[in-house]
Amino acid sequence: MITARENKLFFKGLALSGAMFAFGQVLAAEGPVEAVTPEAVTNSELPLPIDEVRIFAQVLNQIRNAYVEPIDDKTLLENAIKGMLAGIDPHSTYLANDDYDQLQESTTGEFGGLGVEVGIENGFIKIIAPMDDSPADRAGIQAGDLIIKLNDTPANDVTLGDTSEMLRGEPGTSITLTILREGVEPFEVTVIREIIRASSIRYRDLEPGYGYIRIAQFAANTGKEVEDALNRLHERNEAMKGIVLDLRNNPGGVLQSAVGVVDAFITEGLIVYTEGRVANSDMRFEATPEDPSRGVPLVVLINGGSASASEIVAGALQDHQRGIIMGTQSFGKGSVQTVLPLTNDRAIKLTTSLYFTPSGRSIQARGITPDIAIDRGQVTRIPDSIAAYREADLVGHLETEAAQPSEYVPVPANANPEPAEILVNDYQLNEALNVLKGLNILQSQLRKQG
Repeated sequence: MITARENKLFFKGLALSGAMFAFGQVLAAEGPVEAVTPEAVTNSELPLPIDEVRIFAQVLNQIRNAYVEPIDDKTLLENAIKGMLAGIDPHSTYLANDDYDQLQESTTGEFGGLGVEVGIENGFIKIIAPMDDSPADRAGIQAGDLIIKLNDTPANDVTLGDTSEMLRGEPGTSITLTILREGVEPFEVTVIREIIRASSIRYRDLEPGYGYIRIAQFAANTGKEVEDALNRLHERNEAMKGIVLDLRNNPGGVLQSAVGVVDAFITEGLIVYTEGRVANSDMRFEATPEDPSRGVPLVVLINGGSASASEIVAGALQDHQRGIIMGTQSFGKGSVQTVLPLTNDRAIKLTTSLYFTPSGRSIQARGITPDIAIDRGQVTRIPDSIAAYREADLVGHLETEAAQPSEYVPVPANANPEPAEILVNDYQLNEALNVLKGLNILQSQLRKQG
């Protein structure tokens, strides 16, 4: 029979070996890289609750002997680990096999695949967009194509999640897709998988001088991608008047990337700090003097799906009064998780610290309150009636030198459809654009007065 002392030494040995492996191989995910030293784990001299350890062993033995079907010890112990972590908080978890691989993909932004974004339409897999210079792009796959078969598997026999798994795989392996394209007979195309470096952001012009940057999640390279997007937006517009940073439904990601995004908009001061019990969990992140945003007016959109790293960005920019936060209350996840590898394909994701905004606010279970609350909404665009009259339509109206009829050039209805599209489809984004326009008008008036 195992004695109490042996129990204690056994569990301490497990903690020590796991910590020593983690010391050199900690991977950041939804938090900072934190090197957890063996001393940090083993310095605690609190004795193990022997009665509970004995009960655990009894439960394990009862399940092995009395459960309706045979169950191996490995499965029982893995389930015990999962339950132990799940009982601590909603974000600590046990990562095994595919879970660990997927987490590494999400944090590095790299995976083996074809480089396509897909969705479901009428039971078929629809290509939403192939990534530029991806294997799918080079193979001639186009946006709007329908995949009706993956190798020998009909597309209507698999879910969207299963499809994503089938499209991904080891670089160098191939998959044959049967494609249905409008106006063309169905055809097959074989695509060789490669390492895909997925972009975590998208950007575009809303109107001349007004840019839009959407961050879907914070991967390892998101900070650099935002800097590149800012530079390109400034290159395309001689005088940038404002930028909308869209963090809606962004679940978070790598803490250092959130720091990099904030650093792209401010030039000095504290960005975020963390506090925890483990050595090296107390960290502070400061801004650098560079300013890729060039001080352009900024509006940040958040909602209830904006969590963790998204809230770090919104909270820091709000505290520094660098941008106007619009939308709805954010999720309220103010904890930092550190991934501690156990073996090559297993790890635990453990909550190790809490983060705080520059002013000392904890976001945990509170969230970020927007400066301007804007709920989702739908607006119907109602143009002026064709029967409406203006002064210029009246017979005998007076003319002025400043506005001769020959100088009036009507704007075509489809000259700039983008604002109309925003107004109808995304009320919050439309309001953010209006706020930026108002800021520019105010700044222009202040410059004239000065």
